[in-house]
Amino acid sequence: MANKLISQMGLPQSIANIFAARNILTAKDALSLTEFELMELLDVGLDDITSAVEHISEIACPPFRTALLLMEDHVQNAHLIGHLPTCLKGLDDALCGGIPSGALTELVGPAGIGKTQFCLKLALLAALPTSHGGLSGRVIYIDTESKFSSRRMMEIGENSFPELFQMEGKAQEMAGNIIVLQPMSLSEFTESLQQIKLSLLQHQVKLLIIDSMAALISGENEMNSWAPRQNALGWHVSFLKSLAEFSQIPIVVTNQVRAQSDIKAFCYPFQAQIRDDEPVKNPERFESHLVAALGINWAHAVTIRLVLEANSDQRFIKVAKSPNSPPLAFPFVVSPSGISLQCDEGIEVMGPHIQTIHCQGISDLVLGERLQ
Repeated sequence: MANKLISQMGLPQSIANIFAARNILTAKDALSLTEFELMELLDVGLDDITSAVEHISEIACPPFRTALLLMEDHVQNAHLIGHLPTCLKGLDDALCGGIPSGALTELVGPAGIGKTQFCLKLALLAALPTSHGGLSGRVIYIDTESKFSSRRMMEIGENSFPELFQMEGKAQEMAGNIIVLQPMSLSEFTESLQQIKLSLLQHQVKLLIIDSMAALISGENEMNSWAPRQNALGWHVSFLKSLAEFSQIPIVVTNQVRAQSDIKAFCYPFQAQIRDDEPVKNPERFESHLVAALGINWAHAVTIRLVLEANSDQRFIKVAKSPNSPPLAFPFVVSPSGISLQCDEGIEVMGPHIQTIHCQGISDLVLGERLQ
């Protein structure tokens, strides 16, 4: 609304002409100046300026709405809000249908927990015909760690949808709809994003996957320089959010974990202070110090955060952040058909534990993260 043209706001023509002559064309241009600045610039009396500013403000600022009206609109337009079902019933129910369109969804967890397996299944589901619960579209899969496996994806498809994959040429058709990009640096990734915006409309793309964001940043900076890494993502996360809203497709990104080794005060109660040179004497105690990489600004930018972790020989998917779901955890396994929930009833997670990331064999992971 700030970019609405003053010429279209119904001001008296004489006043509108003066605004245009002084190159004040939009509501933002006018409302960025004080009334006295406008008087001086336009050479118009205070009464006329006050009346014009009130009129522009009334049109440019959206009216307030009650929670009741918002709820009624949501119910009325629920059928217009798209989702990509994950075929994990409990998770889909928690997310009101699956991975939402027009938003960023993040998968965060330690190496080997199943993030890429999840991404492969989502890519396959988006390429599936609508008759089998898919989106019948193309997928852009940005693989920054060279982990994409078409062989594994076909295995997931054959075990999940055997009847469909036994049809001649069907597997090849769906595989042909998944476009894989493998940028080797942050600059290459940036160039890819610029081209993707055009491709989304021209090629009926229904899903964008980036696996993973943290790998791109870690290769661009010196060891443990996490602040520059977070700052480097400012433009990218803003672009991805606008891309999701513009295209109204799901965008899924994966994120790694790191040891919280900053000597500063921690953001959450479960994070304790350690030094980089401090040996890990008690892996169980240190386990709660794993946090998502990329920092707090990135965490605020994503709409959905799903944490994948392993605790006491059991893997869990946790809905750590969602506007539509309470904090829930679902036990899962990685099977020939991809990720499968062991129970559709989510376990409610209380307090800061929803953000805690557990991983067995934590000492190896910590050493690996410190070497980045």
